[in-house]
Amino acid sequence: MDAEAAKLIGAALAIGIGAIGPGIGIGIIGGKAMESLGRNPEAESSIRTNMILAIALTEGIAIFALVISLIIKFV
Repeated sequence: MDAEAAKLIGAALAIGIGAIGPGIGIGIIGGKAMESLGRNPEAESSIRTNMILAIALTEGIAIFALVISLIIKFV
């Protein structure tokens, strides 16, 4: 295996494994938000605001994985 193939495999693993956690996390966040809306519909604005903030912070982890993957591929 040459170095270029190893770099491509490493980049693929970095983004592949790095996107699993945030994907699961966003699913859990969305599910719990829907559950809490079902229990307390009056708190919709507060729940939505906190949900969007949590999703944005979780998505940041996937963006870091993408950046690391691109660094591995092109450097």
